[in-house]
Amino acid sequence: MNPFQYQRATSPDEAVHAVSVRGAKFLGGGTNLVDLMKYNVEHPSTLIDVTHVGFDQIATTGTTTIVGAGVRNSDLANHEAIRTNYPLLSQALLSGASPQLRNMATTGGNLMQRTRCYYFMDTAFPACNKRTPGSGCAAIKGFNRIHAILGARGGSEGHTECIATNPSDMSVALAALNATIHVTGPKGKRIIPITDFHRLPGDTPNIDTNLKSDELITAVELPAPKFAKHSYYLKVRDRQSYAFALVSVAAGLEINGNTIRSAGLALGGVAHKPWHSSDAEKSLIGATASSDAFRRAADLAVAGAVPREHNAFKIELAKQSIVRAFTLAAQGVQA
Repeated sequence: MNPFQYQRATSPDEAVHAVSVRGAKFLGGGTNLVDLMKYNVEHPSTLIDVTHVGFDQIATTGTTTIVGAGVRNSDLANHEAIRTNYPLLSQALLSGASPQLRNMATTGGNLMQRTRCYYFMDTAFPACNKRTPGSGCAAIKGFNRIHAILGARGGSEGHTECIATNPSDMSVALAALNATIHVTGPKGKRIIPITDFHRLPGDTPNIDTNLKSDELITAVELPAPKFAKHSYYLKVRDRQSYAFALVSVAAGLEINGNTIRSAGLALGGVAHKPWHSSDAEKSLIGATASSDAFRRAADLAVAGAVPREHNAFKIELAKQSIVRAFTLAAQGVQA
């Protein structure tokens, strides 16, 4: 591990000021960043500990719920208000990592975690546009079973392409719930819709989010609950626990009788960011909650998928998973 400085911030302003040092990064639970430092992927000059700046509360304000960026994943998943009003989020969190890691990981850190693409994580592979822009993408012609099928193309064949996937379960649920991210920086505060927070690779696959380097996540805002009675998080993976998703589905339905009033849908394991399909959601509005309607939505959600040599199975797996998740959500089944 390379040498670095450590500083504990006691206020948001102090943290934002401290991160202006060249190469400085914020440190939450460290469950991802510290690993990347050990693997020689990340080389921060300074770590700014933001676990003591006061963002560790969950509060309901009016019809919305505000989750502080410092709230631990285990506390968020097991909070009574979250389990009651946003079970989709609780299910997603509990499907991720291990209890020990959930006890350390923070809400803000979960949003910022980087891909687990093996070509990115292992510096023995020199070709990685996410780690070294312009070096190529070893996964494209390598073993790409876990990689993206949606939104992966960059602006220049080979030079900026990246088919890595976002590993966060929490972010997939937040996308289906239409959450917003509160941030603060030297230029003040702003709010970013979750669907605009993470980026597709485009010409800058090395940049994961639209958060500026000197901005700090302060909270996640959950809108008024609509899917408390009908939601389901389905995670398909190689083993039952402590594994990242091959495909995951966050599905939420607002149902009146058997008619769908609104829907939320996001996929994990298939793209550089949580894949939110507004077309699929719109197709369900006014439809009868049925397998036919869910299959139409699934087709729309995966439209335009581009498989690679080892991950073509993900297309049908994603469609089947969407139908399954919506079916269980409609039945009111809780994971």
